[in-house]
Amino acid sequence: MKFNLRVRFTAEFLGTAFLVAAVVGSGIMGERLAGGNVAIALLANTIATGAALVSLILTFGSISGAHFNPAVTLADALERGIPWPEVPAYVTAQCAGAILGAVVAHLMFRLPLYSLSSHARAGWSLVFGEFVATFGLLSVIWGCSRLRLTVLPFAVASYITAAYWFTSSTSFANPAVTIARSLSNTFAGIRPADVPWFIAAQFAGAFAATLLFRRLVPTFASSCRRDSRSSSQARPSPVSDSDRSLIAPQPDRGGEECRGDCQADPQPRAAQETTQGDMCHGVGWEHIW
Repeated sequence: MKFNLRVRFTAEFLGTAFLVAAVVGSGIMGERLAGGNVAIALLANTIATGAALVSLILTFGSISGAHFNPAVTLADALERGIPWPEVPAYVTAQCAGAILGAVVAHLMFRLPLYSLSSHARAGWSLVFGEFVATFGLLSVIWGCSRLRLTVLPFAVASYITAAYWFTSSTSFANPAVTIARSLSNTFAGIRPADVPWFIAAQFAGAFAATLLFRRLVPTFASSCRRDSRSSSQARPSPVSDSDRSLIAPQPDRGGEECRGDCQADPQPRAAQETTQGDMCHGVGWEHIW
């Protein structure tokens, strides 16, 4: 089932808001309870983010695809998963939701609605860390969505949980989340001056992973295009009145006993075509939950 754009916009807005609230809120809580131990604070931040991510993908995945990330949305559009005219709505919902999530987290902990972060995250090593983090995230998404769709929410959450610790940047991997975190002068914040470099690295990593998986799984994209063309070209032509008169009506077999020549079709042709089209729909996990 495909929901209309308004419903999907709302799902992306709420999902991204909850995600950022989890990231910022757990960072505040972890820092307050860790007693100055940054490792403990980061661990609390990591666990809360990973747990929130898997639950949010399971909740909103069947509605909007649960992108929550402009880099994912643009990559999906490149692979013809989401129509390009819908991309601005998705990105707007994600950025607005992310900012709201930061505001909600601040309100829960009695902080100002927003405060520009002074947490410096500068240097080529951190920018490269963001490229690696986002490249890995999109690799997980493309690999699982094309080959093991049912495990995608758990794979994405597991990857982000791990990437918090093995990347130098603690794996923002999301332009909308990066913007929102620049408005929070807390543990999870990032200085606004460092945001453009992070976002550039994120889009570069997403684009590189998308190109890579076009080559790693080339038959997927080509078969989708071929199936799309064949289905559009194979539409039956309308039957004229003169031809219709030549078609003999089928006798009513109401109470006749089936003698082995009237086996029921296990799946209607329309359902088969719908299933095939769904499997070719970009990221596509909204079609399975």
